[in-house]
Amino acid sequence: MAARFARSIGALSSSVALRSAAGIETFSHGAFKSRCSSYSSSSESEYPKPTKKITDRFSGVIDSVNDRQFENLPGKGKPLDLNTNPHADPAEDTLYRILSRNKCAPEWVELNKEIRSNVVDWRSALKKAWTHKDSVGDSKWIEASESLKLQMRDINNKVFRYNLIVPFGREMFGLKWEKEIDRLKEESAGS
Repeated sequence: MAARFARSIGALSSSVALRSAAGIETFSHGAFKSRCSSYSSSSESEYPKPTKKITDRFSGVIDSVNDRQFENLPGKGKPLDLNTNPHADPAEDTLYRILSRNKCAPEWVELNKEIRSNVVDWRSALKKAWTHKDSVGDSKWIEASESLKLQMRDINNKVFRYNLIVPFGREMFGLKWEKEIDRLKEESAGS
């Protein structure tokens, strides 16, 4: 993935260099404008203004509703089909529909539930060990912390596997020992 990112950055920088050498400016929305004054249009406006304002468009829709132009639309009075996702790949949509009919879930959904459950259990065990830290002694705390660190490593391995199979944008962060201890210190200071 890093190689693909580097190639795309290289291609982008080379195209920017070519446009710069050719005397072309790039704007944030991707439009180009020549820097040569002899080729520029007589209008100093960079972009054409929209011919209609949003209020004009909105009033046109309201007028259409008042003229009953929306009365004869297909599917009027019928419930919407909310089972299909227009933004999803049809093959994936079919797959998810089959899974849901059979009371199954994708692997990443099941793994997410398992990870969240493990994190809740792990945090409660850490909190319990933390409350007994000062009263029991350091040897018990050291044993408990080593055991909890091993459990945290297992949870983080599941998080890593989850992040490999989950759809983009649903990744999760693993646990960090220092952050969890800081959280416990803040909770105990606030109590």
